[in-house]
Amino acid sequence: MVDITHKSSTLRTAIAQAVVQVSQESTIRAIEQNEVPKGDVFAMSKAAGLLGVKNTSLLLPDCHPMPIEYTGIEYEIKGLTIRIILTVKTNYKTGVEVEAMHGASIVALNMYDMLKPIDKGVEIFSIRLLKKTGGKSDINRD
Repeated sequence: MVDITHKSSTLRTAIAQAVVQVSQESTIRAIEQNEVPKGDVFAMSKAAGLLGVKNTSLLLPDCHPMPIEYTGIEYEIKGLTIRIILTVKTNYKTGVEVEAMHGASIVALNMYDMLKPIDKGVEIFSIRLLKKTGGKSDINRD
């Protein structure tokens, strides 16, 4: 891992997205009406995403373990597309970009797992960092 002992703790925020696309309108209806056989897709995927954010450093060797002080997960449905927006905040010495992207990825993977029994055409794409503040530089790709 990179030596961060010389850095000061500051507020660090990262917003990432992942996109899940289903192949039929009936899948979206099943999600919205909580009729997916494996359970509540949004609630279960949120729980998976929270675990993903908190455990990033256990899976990615160069990520520092850090206190995660906030994780927010939102969903936007447009047609057959579900956009996952995941926000992570901490007061620490290093950024949370990878934690945000990892969390968004895990949310999308959990959705895929829950939806595959009812829709064989589910796809995941566009996992990316949208915004980062704090540290040396800010990024805004909204």
